[in-house]
Amino acid sequence: MADELSYEPVEVVVPDEANKTRIDVFLAEQFDAYSRTLLRRAITEQSVTVDGHPIKASFKLRPGQRISIRLPEIKPDGPEPENIPLDILFEDQFLVVVNKSAGMVVHPARGNWKGTLASALSYHFDELSQVAGTTRPGIVHRLDRDTTGVIMIAKTDAAHVSMMNQFAARTVVKSYLAIVCGRPSRDAEAVDAPIGRHPYQREKMMIRSNHSTSRTAKTVFHVKERFGKHSLLMAQPKTGRTHQIRVHAAHIGHAVLCDRLYGGRNRISRSELSGGPSCDDYLLKRQALHAWRLEIRHPRTDELLTFEAPLPDDLNQTLQILRES
Repeated sequence: MADELSYEPVEVVVPDEANKTRIDVFLAEQFDAYSRTLLRRAITEQSVTVDGHPIKASFKLRPGQRISIRLPEIKPDGPEPENIPLDILFEDQFLVVVNKSAGMVVHPARGNWKGTLASALSYHFDELSQVAGTTRPGIVHRLDRDTTGVIMIAKTDAAHVSMMNQFAARTVVKSYLAIVCGRPSRDAEAVDAPIGRHPYQREKMMIRSNHSTSRTAKTVFHVKERFGKHSLLMAQPKTGRTHQIRVHAAHIGHAVLCDRLYGGRNRISRSELSGGPSCDDYLLKRQALHAWRLEIRHPRTDELLTFEAPLPDDLNQTLQILRES
């Protein structure tokens, strides 16, 4: 058997829209599974170079520059292991694929120290990558708290870097299913609209150009089914911005059903779905967004792998009611 993959630095070419952006801000947007503290430490320890030269965290980028980053090993206090059941879709000695449940935060953060995916992973697996720091063991990418579906976990540092490189190079194919409000007139629509931080609401993103937090964002939507006042879409994000699908869906006038931030409400009853008055029999209490399919190359064999997570019960029931109404 060939030797384990070498720990290679990640390389990124600075795009036009990142002109004059601080490198620490840019890296935090590019690698959103990594803490800002980790990235700044990498810069301080000269594990980050631009065109082959070490820089400071305040360094402002220019288009076309080549960033190379080798993340150092950091060992802060890790998440407390918790015996939380996991729906494992795939596992080998290099990676784990989990079907994340609704309501589960991926890694510990302010206000969410327990019940996280990271805590569950720490309990169930003896070996997990530490590339992102021990507070985020094995975490290669993220899903929003109430988004269900496929999420990749790395067991080894080499596997983590390989998968992270694929995400950075945008060769990973991600397909989501979303129940949205309204009926799109076109069967397919490509949205190319930059996303940045909302100026007043810290937890919210928005379509925003010419701002230090703005980044290129592209999503392709395909209509799979149309119902009376709702539709089922497949969304394929070509970039990986925070809340990207939710922001772009709202931007084209078809907010994800029960999306509190971008649709204005976070629950809907069975009777409302059927066209009747509201009641307290709430069927759906979170955004109707599911990470359905992910295609990625195996970090060791380079085999193209495809993973699918079945729709959870609440979305299946919602679709059943919409089809019968």
